[in-house]
Amino acid sequence: MKKIEVKEVDFYYGKFHALKHISMEVEQNDVVAFIGPSGCGKSTFLRLFNRMNDLIPGSRLTGQVLIDGRDIYAPGVEIDRLRKEVGMVFQRPNPFPKSIFDNVAYGLRVNGIRDKSFIAHRVEEALKGAALWNEVKDKLKASAFALSGGQQQRLCIARAMAVSPSVLLMDEPASALDPISTAKIEELIRELKKEVTIIIVTHNMQQAARVSDRTAFFYMGEMVECGETKMIFTNPSKEATQNYITGRFG
Repeated sequence: MKKIEVKEVDFYYGKFHALKHISMEVEQNDVVAFIGPSGCGKSTFLRLFNRMNDLIPGSRLTGQVLIDGRDIYAPGVEIDRLRKEVGMVFQRPNPFPKSIFDNVAYGLRVNGIRDKSFIAHRVEEALKGAALWNEVKDKLKASAFALSGGQQQRLCIARAMAVSPSVLLMDEPASALDPISTAKIEELIRELKKEVTIIIVTHNMQQAARVSDRTAFFYMGEMVECGETKMIFTNPSKEATQNYITGRFG
């Protein structure tokens, strides 16, 4: 079942043509990895799905981005509601200066939920889902900043998941983490795909190969090719993909 459809999208920062004529589809509960050298447009493309690029003056988009068949750039789309549906985890952990509990509860409260027992239940579920509950259940009132980097990133994933999004965007979620924390995040991605559709930007090609169902290779604002991860890594159809994967450039 198609979760996301991108139809002939071009994206501009002022006069700079950042993304060129991109079309793709993402199936429900797939993990899709975006790979490519720095500055190739993969993070810009990722941020289209929750309209984060709207915050940049002079940015504009042509084409369509549909989630569950709805064009998220159509007039009248409520962006707050969209961002509840499409969660995001950034490159560096960014917990709020609050307790562990209040970090995870934040989105629920912002969305008007006041029922304390429901909030407590969702916080516990989200922390369990992010494989963090056993490590923090006895210190929920402690500052989120007391956690290690890897724990903070899992906390940010729990915070994103607490409001039950259907899509989770991850912009290099493990690039600032040590190998053990990275392995935990990758394990988590494999678990979370049962509940959500995940799009991950990564510089780490081994990571893309390990966690994703499909991989898209970007170069200079274009999506060069997109296909099943195994095919992209073993038998890509475009020479540029082959050159990038074998380390000839990038």
